[in-house]
Amino acid sequence: MKSFIKRIVIAILANEARLVLKKYKPRVVAVTGSVGKTSAKDAIAAALDEDFSVRKSEKSFNSELGVPLTILGVPTAWGNPFGWIMNILRGLELLLFKSEYPEVLVLEIGADKPGDIAWIASWVKPDVAVITLVGEVPVHVEFFPSPEAVLNEKSKILGAIKKDGRAVLIGDDPRVVALREKCRVRVATYGFDKEADLHASHLNTEYEGMRPVGITFKVDTNGTNFPVRVHGVFGVQHAYAALAALAVAEHFKVNAVDAAQALEHWEPAPGRFRLVEGLKHTMILDDTYNSSPVALEAALEELKKMKVKGRRVAVLGDMLELGKYAVAEHKRLGTIAGSVCNILLVVGVRARYFAEGALSGGISEKNVLQFDDARVAGAYLQNIMDAGDVILVKGSQSMRMERTVEEIMAHPEIKEHILVRQDEEWGRR
Repeated sequence: MKSFIKRIVIAILANEARLVLKKYKPRVVAVTGSVGKTSAKDAIAAALDEDFSVRKSEKSFNSELGVPLTILGVPTAWGNPFGWIMNILRGLELLLFKSEYPEVLVLEIGADKPGDIAWIASWVKPDVAVITLVGEVPVHVEFFPSPEAVLNEKSKILGAIKKDGRAVLIGDDPRVVALREKCRVRVATYGFDKEADLHASHLNTEYEGMRPVGITFKVDTNGTNFPVRVHGVFGVQHAYAALAALAVAEHFKVNAVDAAQALEHWEPAPGRFRLVEGLKHTMILDDTYNSSPVALEAALEELKKMKVKGRRVAVLGDMLELGKYAVAEHKRLGTIAGSVCNILLVVGVRARYFAEGALSGGISEKNVLQFDDARVAGAYLQNIMDAGDVILVKGSQSMRMERTVEEIMAHPEIKEHILVRQDEEWGRR
């Protein structure tokens, strides 16, 4: 019964959202992919914000329900029926009366199962569609026939782009670049590949002492060259997000230098490779929002490159929704973790294969520890962490790896402002 009512609510909100788009005619940027969607969405909104009134998807409102909520500008009501009624009434208000409405919507669009993006694309007609990294074994592949089927679902958004619009594709993922053949509109590629239309180079992490404080890189596009500097972030994934934002800003005719300056103080969302101060003068790399093979590999590479006074430590939870690829990918990533980390803690049933792979990566067996619960792993880690350690924490959403971070962060009293999934509803799970 609950499922039936949910379908009715989604249908009502989606129809209201479709009519709101028709009435107010905002320009729409749709962002999809398997890795980096939220960061790209946030960066795009930051790059456009000086020139337009912009609304972006809050948190990760990227589903068949989240997208209509963003368009209508209403929050999720979770299990509150009265809240959903109020959301529907707000949609009617937008349709019946003239209201102020954003000039640009930046919508994150996900695909948990076949047909998700095709359905959204059937009524959201974006001016720009961005596809971020997908990778060889993308997240949610368990619910698709193959990795290629995931990519095909992502590509559905390209066919919905308005005829004078643009596709923005990451140039460092050959599978995504190949999608340009499906595009009937102009295409802009971005990345560190020299063939990309927005070609980045000289990526560098800036430090204050041993603490990373930002990234810098150069961008070549349309015969011009300019530097980009983003404070408070690090890692190649945030560079990709900034590049996607610059490509979208170019389509909106925002001056490239102005867009780059707008990105200087863009702040990534909680749980997306953010630096958190840890107990005992340690640093935590909080990448707890979600996990997938390509994202975890990138995170381990960043941990490997970081300046470290103490030890490199990783706390890795299960990567879920990988289906038949789960065992092999956990072993493969475990091998990489074993070659990077001095200490490895794994959380979950599938994560035991991280431990198995790590031993072949060179780490000592005594430095590989297995747990069933993220909070217990964090409590144990408190006793063995030392000053100067850098600790990567990452896992799929259901593993609740932010609980590990809560146990080892220096200031848990501000966790609501720092960590992912701090809503009251998540607190009850």
